[in-house]
Parts: sequence; C-alpha cells; structure tokens
Amino acid sequence: MFYCPNCIPDADSRRHRGACPRCGKNLRYLGDAAEAPPFWARIPAFFRYPLSTDPLLVIVLCTLVPLLVQRNLVGGLVTLALTAALLKYNFAVLARTAEGTFTAPPLAMAFRGGFVIVILQLLLFAIIGLSTFAAGYVGGKVLAFLVLAFCVLALPAAIMVLAMEQRLPAAINPLVLMTLITRIGWPYFVLYGHLVLLSLAAGAAQDFALRHFPDYVGHPVAGFLNSYFTVIFFNMLGYVLYQYQEALGYVADAEENPTPGPADRPSAQRREADIDMALKDGDYDRVQRLLLENLKQQPRDGAQIERLYLLLKARNDHAELYRQQQRLLPWLIKGHDGGKLADYLNRLVQTEPDLRLNDPVVAFQCAQLLYHAGEYRWVLRLLRDFHKRFPDYQDTASAYLLVARTLANGLHQWDKAEAFLRFIEKRCRQHPLQAQIGHYLAQVAHHERLEPPTRSK
Repeated sequence: MFYCPNCIPDADSRRHRGACPRCGKNLRYLGDAAEAPPFWARIPAFFRYPLSTDPLLVIVLCTLVPLLVQRNLVGGLVTLALTAALLKYNFAVLARTAEGTFTAPPLAMAFRGGFVIVILQLLLFAIIGLSTFAAGYVGGKVLAFLVLAFCVLALPAAIMVLAMEQRLPAAINPLVLMTLITRIGWPYFVLYGHLVLLSLAAGAAQDFALRHFPDYVGHPVAGFLNSYFTVIFFNMLGYVLYQYQEALGYVADAEENPTPGPADRPSAQRREADIDMALKDGDYDRVQRLLLENLKQQPRDGAQIERLYLLLKARNDHAELYRQQQRLLPWLIKGHDGGKLADYLNRLVQTEPDLRLNDPVVAFQCAQLLYHAGEYRWVLRLLRDFHKRFPDYQDTASAYLLVARTLANGLHQWDKAEAFLRFIEKRCRQHPLQAQIGHYLAQVAHHERLEPPTRSK
C-alpha cells in the first residue's frame, strides 16, 4: 500500500522513517515523485526555467563575453573557461532538479568547485566518437551506423548516469544504460522525442538568427539560443530522474512541497490522517470512533462536532444523534441556523417521540432560534409546561412571552396568546417584563403583532 505525506503526518521525513498506521511495520520511503506530474505536462515550466535570474546571468556571461574578447591566446582561454562553466552549470541544473529542487542553482555554481564533471563529459563524447570509428574500422559502415545509433539513443541516459554517479565507466556501460532506459520504460522514448524536437527548434532558431540578422546581432542571438535550449535540455533530464526516482533506486523530496518533521505535527494530526483514510476506505464506524476520541481531547472543537454531526446525519444514525444531543445542541445554537436545528430535532423524535429537553437554558435558546426560523410548532413543543418542568427557572416570563408571540404572530391564535400574557401578569409580578404586559395585551386586543414597545427619545 502506498501512502502520501498527508497520510503519515507523524513520519520523520528528514530521516526517511515512518510506521504504517494499519500494521505498525516500518515503511519504505519512496520520496516525493509519486505525486509529480509527468515531464510532458511541465513543458511550459521547462521553457521558463532558464529565464530566472541566475541561469539568465550564466547564459549571458558565457555566451556574450566570448564574443567580446580578442581572438588570441588569452581570449581563447577565456572562451574555453566560460564554455566549461556553462557546461558545469548545466550539470548542476540536472543534479539539483533530480533532487527535487525546482529553483535554478545560484550563479556561483558555474564557477565554484572542481570541473571534473566537465572533463568526464568531454571524455564521454570522445569515447562515443572513438567507438563509432572503431566499429566502422572493424565492421564497416553498417556496424558503425548501428553503434552510432545506439550511442545517440542512449546519450540522454549516459548524461543522467554521469550527472548522478560522476563515474565515466558507469556512463559508458551499455548494461547500465539499458537498465536505466528499461526502468523508465516508454516515457524514455517520449523524452527522447522531446529532446530531438528541442534540438531541431534550437537549430532552426539559430539558423534564422544567422540568416536574417547582421553578424554583430546574429551571432550573439544564436549563441544565446544555443545556451538557452541546452539549459532546458538538462533541466528536463533532471526532472525525469526525479520523476522516476523509485524505479531508479533513490529518493528525493520536492523543495516546493516539503514535509514537516514530527516536531511540527502534533498527535492530533495523526488522528486527522486516520479519519481521512477511514473515510476513503468507507470504514465509517472507525471514523465515528476517532471523531469521538478527538472530542474527548477537545470537547469544544466546533469543526470536529460538525464532522460528527454530518457523519451521523449521512448514516441516518438517529440513535447516536439522540445520544450526542448535549454536544450537538449547543453547537447548533451557536450556529444560529434555525432550519438546521429543526431538522436535527425532527431526527431526534424518530428515536424519542416524546422529546423533551432537560436543560431550561438550552430549551429556551432553541425556542428563540426556531421562532426566528418560523418553526412555530417546535417553539410551542419545547416550551410546553415550561413552568412545571422547571419551577426554579428565573426567566419563565421571557419563555412564555416567546410562546405568546409565537401564538399571535405565527399562528394568529390571539386568545391563547392573551392567556400566556395573563399568566405572566399574575405569576411573574417581580419580573422586569411586568411593566410591558399592558402594552402586549393592548396589541393582542387589536389583533396586532406582538412587538416590544419602542423607546421614547
């Protein structure tokens, strides 16, 4: 089974260590390439790559400076050094991309350190030439053509091997090259086709520049285009190595999407990953169990409560919805959505037809929310016999005023509304609402909406 970084948030990606969340056994690290798009989907990115600051400076320096120096021994040495620097920078591009770093190497990479890789590359081309000559000398033109065809076909693979191992014997070993080509498979030939098209495009662009521009413009433009396409060539080879790292036997992480280490990931994210996997597997019992475990740790986490509510609702688990009412009702009240609250209560009565809420504050808050949502029947049901069920509650007057407003404004039952107002007038003499009862009784007498009295300015 394959896991992405989101499934293993508690893994130590720096040390490439992690345990399977299902069986606990050690996982084998595969790097980031499993999520990498194929190289042919990134063609625009390859063409943009040389246009960032560092590669652009390298191209300009290594292309234009040789055109400005004098054609003597010093000028030849400068040109040779800059050509070597450009080649070295291209190998740095390849290696850096293969490691999953998609930003270009700094300018200093072209001039810092040894130039062994440049010498090895030149020796590789020399060996290809000598092999073709030897094949022609021994077996004639047919054998020479076959050897040259293989060398040309395997050249991208040879450059990749040389860049990653920096050993010439491996880069010229036909078995090593064929193994690499086989492991990449048919995409290698797609890559080869793209590289051929790049070469043809570079040649056509250079030829156009040399034919249609003056020499002092054409030569710099042709040189720039040659270097530009060469950087694209090496960037594409590096990305193929990165994309097929598992098949080639090494691992790398993309710089654009690093995976934080365990210090950055609390254990709660392990549970979140388990919930996500259980959802995808359809193991809803486990999802429910994990959500309840999360709520034991964080009982007021609104996001977890909402997920539990949606899960139970989707499963039509009315019994569990009923058991979780002490957790779900405050969350629904806080959400100020009377329609959702009414839907929840309708589900509860399927488990408990004679539903009564045992907390007077929760019952009154629910009734207020339902009144504004137009759920008048539920208001009357929740506040039925309120003074008998909660004789010690201090705000019964407000609850019964809400009942009166529901009967008058919602159901137009004026006589019943008046009865509740008379109850407040008689039984709640010390309540602050007592001063407004006359106002409400006058509205009932005229069959007007019960609205609070306006304050005088």
